[in-house]
Amino acid sequence: MSTRRATQTSIVDARHVLIEKCYYTAGPSSAFMGRGPGRLRAGTKLEKVLAAGNFAVTVEVNPPPSASPHGLLEVANLVRDCADAYNVTDNIRAFVKMSSLAASILLLREGLEPVMQMVTRDRNRIGLQSDVLGASAHGVRNVLCLRGDDPRHGGERDAVVVEDITPEVQIGMYRRLRDQGVLLGGEKVQKAPRLFIGATCNPFGGSYAIGADILERRVEAGADFIQTQAVYDLEGFEEFLNIVRSRGLDERVSLLGGVVPLTSQKMARFLRKKVPGIYLPRELLERMEGASNPEEEGIRICLETLEALRGMKGLAGIHLMPVGSEKRVRDVLEGGGLLPRPSI
Repeated sequence: MSTRRATQTSIVDARHVLIEKCYYTAGPSSAFMGRGPGRLRAGTKLEKVLAAGNFAVTVEVNPPPSASPHGLLEVANLVRDCADAYNVTDNIRAFVKMSSLAASILLLREGLEPVMQMVTRDRNRIGLQSDVLGASAHGVRNVLCLRGDDPRHGGERDAVVVEDITPEVQIGMYRRLRDQGVLLGGEKVQKAPRLFIGATCNPFGGSYAIGADILERRVEAGADFIQTQAVYDLEGFEEFLNIVRSRGLDERVSLLGGVVPLTSQKMARFLRKKVPGIYLPRELLERMEGASNPEEEGIRICLETLEALRGMKGLAGIHLMPVGSEKRVRDVLEGGGLLPRPSI
């Protein structure tokens, strides 16, 4: 066996050990605690909305490539009161932006509850745990665990991918830190953070069964909620949910379907041909290409998607990713009957 292959094998073996360590020290996941305020993990608004059985809404906010908070706060004002919580992306598409930690604190000061994204691409286990302790000290309690986009397609193409641990290990690590106050290395912290732990899932990255397998592993690791990749293929997503329901996963985790409004013919073509893991049906592409006003047609498609998702059994909410169309977020959610948000 070559040295490189032996090293890769040892890394894989080490990650399996970490997964087992997180799993067996914390026990099988009971992340979905049922309904009612007495069972809350972190007490965030997002958690309370889901616990009350309301159809939740999260909206994505992208920090700017800037040392000034003004651009972020302008977006915050556009989407204020539109969601139960706001995902703060972590150097999305591997382009350097204001850190998700700093941006989450800024949103919290403005009265918007953040979901701080934390990618394993840029941090090892020390950084991932340190940042979540620091965020918790500022009152940031929703955290989303994910791998992050490949730097080869971003602005720093020579960047080294850290990926010390997998998202599954990251989830289990945060769960153990929250529930037992113990770091991955075994040391106790003085005060454990209260965390509502999220993860991602892509139903269209392979077969629906593979997508459900990944979802199940993340539920077992301790995810409290899951946000999916953008959904355009409603029939395919329903097939995926059938598998999820058959395994009882919808009873163990809160699942939020991803929604990305189409804004142009160019965007529709790009998503269909260039973005792995997103399936845009040909009929939707034809609608966009034949529209006299593609932006309005994209909104109509988005509203149809929202209506369909709200009727799907096993879905607890939606995650709206505006991708530059933050000015239309309120129109979309009002048109979809999702405003005003519940007061909790």
